[in-house]
Amino acid sequence: MARILFLPFSVLIFARFSACVVAVLVLIWALHFNTSFIPHSPSQEDHIYAVLHPLLMVIGFILISGEAILVHRSLPGSRNLKKLVHLCLQGVALACGIFGIWTKFHSQHGILANFYSLHSWMGLICISMFGAQWLFGFASFWHRGEMRTTRLRVLPWHVFLGLYTYGLAVVTAETGLLEKLTFLQIEGNLLKRCPESAVVNGLGLGLAVLSSVVILGAVSPKYQTSKSKIISDSKNSSL
Repeated sequence: MARILFLPFSVLIFARFSACVVAVLVLIWALHFNTSFIPHSPSQEDHIYAVLHPLLMVIGFILISGEAILVHRSLPGSRNLKKLVHLCLQGVALACGIFGIWTKFHSQHGILANFYSLHSWMGLICISMFGAQWLFGFASFWHRGEMRTTRLRVLPWHVFLGLYTYGLAVVTAETGLLEKLTFLQIEGNLLKRCPESAVVNGLGLGLAVLSSVVILGAVSPKYQTSKSKIISDSKNSSL
């Protein structure tokens, strides 16, 4: 029983550790190997936006939304406080995701020039689903009384779609990493065995591990619930 109660806490610790590893790897890739993000146009602004894209989508969108998912397991306080923090973190993640996508679509080539790959299609679908989820959560939080019945009915779907959208965001990032490496290697700007390739592959592996830990932390039983059940059972047995 002690091992079962310890599982959520250990999962949370490992989730934060995995998030730190992912953040360090994407920072190293985007800032240290930033020559790989030089666009075809000589514009310095385009180069900055190209570097910002992986930072915003990984750290701003995936990591912050993952932390928002774990709020209900890690943050002490009332249920309303947890909902408010969850909503705020998801709002920050949504803003980072929208701006991150805009950094790819703002260039002189226009939107259609970037809307050609599986990565771009999945990204737009993911951010659209995430935005719809956030709008529902916002309306549900500020109209708790009026929407109570509706919220109870759709809550399981809200949780499922939230975890599905988070997983879709990670898969979208993985396709983006693969697409970037493939283009660089085809153009002869990157070797298959080099430090940058190792960093990008490590980043992809780190995202896969992080997503599994976050989802496990979200679906694992709460420590408080298990502890209360033990106390209740002990009282019943004593009576």
